[in-house]
Amino acid sequence: MTPKVTLLSHTPQPEKLVAAAARMCYSAASADTIWEGLDEEKTQNFIDMLAEIGHESPVEHASFTFAIEGVSRSLLAQITRHRIASFSVQSQRYVREKAFEYVLPPSIAEDPHCREIFEKAMAEDQRLYDELAAALTDRQAARLEEQGMAPEEARKTARKMANEDARFVLPNACCTKMMMTMDTRSLYNFFRLRCCNRAQWEIREVARQMLEECRKVAPHLFQKAGPACLYGPCPEGKMSCGKMAEVRQLYGVK
Repeated sequence: MTPKVTLLSHTPQPEKLVAAAARMCYSAASADTIWEGLDEEKTQNFIDMLAEIGHESPVEHASFTFAIEGVSRSLLAQITRHRIASFSVQSQRYVREKAFEYVLPPSIAEDPHCREIFEKAMAEDQRLYDELAAALTDRQAARLEEQGMAPEEARKTARKMANEDARFVLPNACCTKMMMTMDTRSLYNFFRLRCCNRAQWEIREVARQMLEECRKVAPHLFQKAGPACLYGPCPEGKMSCGKMAEVRQLYGVK
């Protein structure tokens, strides 16, 4: 599996909304007057001004919601560290992992021996998960029937209960999917950190796709978004990847 990002929804007219919020900070005019007075050129000028002076609070009014699929539980642990966001994640407690899909890291995929070891581990994890889930289901169903529950209902309830503990044997590579919503200011921070070459490869690819989607609907708002080195020195110091020119080329910055 490979990461797939889809922009599901976003604030209507995000750039105009941000420009209106910025204009309100400096104007005595009513909200309606401000909104009606913003044409495309004025909107762009305000967005550019905000970027130039580093005034980021107005951009918080625009938010973006993404579907993120084909990613690992390992990525989930990283992405949820960005706390100013909303997440809805497929549950391993309520969804039985039948022939679970998994993420194959590139460094493993390119080496036949490593790939063989990895795929054997995934197959063994699936076998153990199925075996454990079945054993837990049998035990829980018998217990529920003893308590007076009808066999069919006991079995159905027991399967759900079994998922809760059987999932503990599943690997970090196990695929998951989620919806994530962030406001623009949080996205700026996310892109600065996760588009960086030193970010882990999977979340870096997710961040790259997210930024690409954002630029399609709000190009001025995200024109300077991306890794920190695009418009200044690398903040990583001696830990820098040393490829600033290549990174800038990738994101279309000269």
